[in-house]
Amino acid sequence: LMEIVSEPDLRSSAEAAECMKKLRQILRYIGSCDGDMEKGSLRCDANVSVRLKGSSTFGTRCEIKNLNSIRYIVQAIDYEIQRQIEILESGEEISQDTLLFDVASGKTKVMRSKEDASDYRYFPEPDLLPVEVSQDKID
Repeated sequence: LMEIVSEPDLRSSAEAAECMKKLRQILRYIGSCDGDMEKGSLRCDANVSVRLKGSSTFGTRCEIKNLNSIRYIVQAIDYEIQRQIEILESGEEISQDTLLFDVASGKTKVMRSKEDASDYRYFPEPDLLPVEVSQDKID
């Protein structure tokens, strides 16, 4: 089992899809996995947040779990972006939730809600050391 975490630097569902395509291509090339998303060899958890134009502060993020195709990544992110915009435009606040994407309805649904961001336990796993690859190795 391997988890790859990126910086929050993707700006659209199209960028997320392209990132996953490239990642899958790399993982296949190095023989790490077959990249068969439908069979569970590769999954995507997408964190989505929106912010006002011109703001440098990220909005409240919601995590969409276990997306198993590039098409569903795009659909889920697009839906979630629109859902969050509608919430903010109605004057409400976004709650930090873990979501599932229902492919039949094309909508995200709350899997679990967290009252506090600390409930997400964002801290390094003490038994798993980070892998840092030097530029020489990459080259």
